[in-house]
Amino acid sequence: MAGQQSAFDRRVQGALETAPSRIPVVLGGCGTGRTMLLQRMRERLGRGAAQYVAIERCATTPERFLHAVTASSPFPWQAERQPTTPREAFDLLLVFFDSARAPGGEPCTFLLDEVLELRTFESFPGLRHVLRDLLDGLAASPNRFVLTTRYIARAHRLLRDATSRFEVIHIPPLTAADVIELLAPAFNNYEQMPTDDRDYLGRAMQALTDGRAAYVKTIGDAMGQLGRTVDPVSALTALLSTDGALNHWCRFCYELRLHRARGYGALKAILDVLAEQEPLTLTEISHRLHRTPGSTKDYLSWLEDVDLVTSRQKRYSFTDPVLRLWVRLHCRPVPPTDEEVGREVQQYAAGRLPHPEAAPALAFAGVDASVDERKSWGIIEID
Repeated sequence: MAGQQSAFDRRVQGALETAPSRIPVVLGGCGTGRTMLLQRMRERLGRGAAQYVAIERCATTPERFLHAVTASSPFPWQAERQPTTPREAFDLLLVFFDSARAPGGEPCTFLLDEVLELRTFESFPGLRHVLRDLLDGLAASPNRFVLTTRYIARAHRLLRDATSRFEVIHIPPLTAADVIELLAPAFNNYEQMPTDDRDYLGRAMQALTDGRAAYVKTIGDAMGQLGRTVDPVSALTALLSTDGALNHWCRFCYELRLHRARGYGALKAILDVLAEQEPLTLTEISHRLHRTPGSTKDYLSWLEDVDLVTSRQKRYSFTDPVLRLWVRLHCRPVPPTDEEVGREVQQYAAGRLPHPEAAPALAFAGVDASVDERKSWGIIEID
């Protein structure tokens, strides 16, 4: 891809190609494109030279994880012995990461997606420091590695004392130009869309999604499926309805992060408070929560630990604005009505959309529409 995204890919690739190679640790929240990056790298390197591992999907026990990784690997490997303990299985995994080779005996590349999920192994005997042991093993290997995780704060703590071979790289939000290119297939490469409309589409989608690739792609796909003069705000409204794809996606991200933190119920309460109003200070949150500032500070630190909230100048807010919108809509006793979803999304969009001098004539490219069929973006009609 052109623009910032391809520049980011080149930066990660450049870290691998130095001598000795560095180990990029790519950090980004839900929907920022970590998995998309690794899949592009696997295609670029060739499936015979790189192995992608979705750790979140198969990190069960050390023994089963070892079998899952080695059995699906393009790199031939035969264990000298069968593990009899969780510790032995993990040690054999490190041996595999170190000794596996690409065709011709060349170093191979492992693309380890959501690497911090290996923390679940810490409950097994002898694996109390599994992540530290993993980093030590990877740092000493001649092979190449790219690691990703959605847990930014935890990754920074883990890497605080790591060797200089590890290079932390944060995924930047998509720019308007990145958005335009990502959406090109859904919009027939903008063949029938005026340049001004195309540029506004990029800015509008970037603003609505906070530059998160998953949101951009999901909204773009929905616009393509709904067709005609559907605009991004109407598509976002449909996607956040009870049966919408973004409702299910946000629920997954919300629950996953909360289950990785402490204080589940209290953390949900704080997110409810911030969904009503943000940013808020510690004192303001503790008053609304009816808890002491000390206990509230602990809760906020646990939310920051899984990157659900961000603190700027001692004021707290959601890290992901779309997730905040979802909490407002769906963390309530009954599902929202279509009218309620429309009003909330309209209010959200009004605070984020750019305001061009002239609204685009047509939201969806690649179709012809009469003047009567055209409407200003961001206006939702509710019966």
